[in-house]
Amino acid sequence: MKIGIVGCGLIGRKRAASVDADDRIVAAYDTNATVLEKFCADFKCEASPSAAQLAARADVDAVIVSAVHSALAEISREVISAGKHLLVEKPAARNAQELRPVVALLESLPQEKRVRAKCGFNHRFHPAMLKAKELLESNDCGELMFVRGRYGHGGRPGYDREWRADPEISGGGELLDQGMHLIDLSRWFLGDLPRVQGIARTFFWDMKVDDNAFMLLETEKGQVAQLHVSWTEWKNLFSFEIYAKRAKLHIEGLGGSYGLERIAFYPMKPEMGPPDSLIYEFPGADLSWKREWKNFKASIEKGEPLLGSLHDALAALEIVDTIYRRKS
Repeated sequence: MKIGIVGCGLIGRKRAASVDADDRIVAAYDTNATVLEKFCADFKCEASPSAAQLAARADVDAVIVSAVHSALAEISREVISAGKHLLVEKPAARNAQELRPVVALLESLPQEKRVRAKCGFNHRFHPAMLKAKELLESNDCGELMFVRGRYGHGGRPGYDREWRADPEISGGGELLDQGMHLIDLSRWFLGDLPRVQGIARTFFWDMKVDDNAFMLLETEKGQVAQLHVSWTEWKNLFSFEIYAKRAKLHIEGLGGSYGLERIAFYPMKPEMGPPDSLIYEFPGADLSWKREWKNFKASIEKGEPLLGSLHDALAALEIVDTIYRRKS
């Protein structure tokens, strides 16, 4: 595949480094000329004068968009309008209102011109998450009852002066940042979560967006997701627990500063009491970005299902918007 990149910062570089060896990055665009020049030199591609012109190039098959939140929806619209496949970084827009027209445009295309559009939910592709799916499908765990998730980091000096702290650019704070991942994972395991309660608060950082959010989400059947995301988690943390009627799974760590990625599987004994445990550990580099690219590529070339579509991003944004409306 021949790829264009819009947004050449940290995530754009991570995405570019995660494509398959037989794929080629042919063009890139960034509003920062210095960042763009360095990216093009490192990845041996051409600089494009705008995102729209990049998407219109005849030699571009797919575009990866990793710009700031305020630009995501408009660039995605340009990519889809140009008939190119799209992988846009989460949250895909500042709010659901911005993303709905993009989804509508995608759905309006005739079948023969339909492109694949994916949101960057790489957490689905962490090995512990994939192992959790496998364990649930291959064991008699019973119906899922609830999930409990915590995710956070502590920021850095000056975090309250970065673009994420400006609601006009970011659209929101930690709820829209790491909260999108926990919401998406909860929906992946439990299904739609139409009943929404939540609190988004700013406890520590001097900013106009939230640095902590607490969610209580519920399916139509009454299954619950209890979630907390935080920019005041002074020791980086990731914890996601899945409770079924006959088993529990606990995923911890994402590698790096979040600690060793592992999953503990606790199947219930017939006599109940303390369960046996089966521990799987996943040391080494984070390959979730590469796995996500392979899923995106396979959906284009082979018609395989996308894990994390624009519809999933819109559903997660609807939950975020509901909580933000209650805050105001």
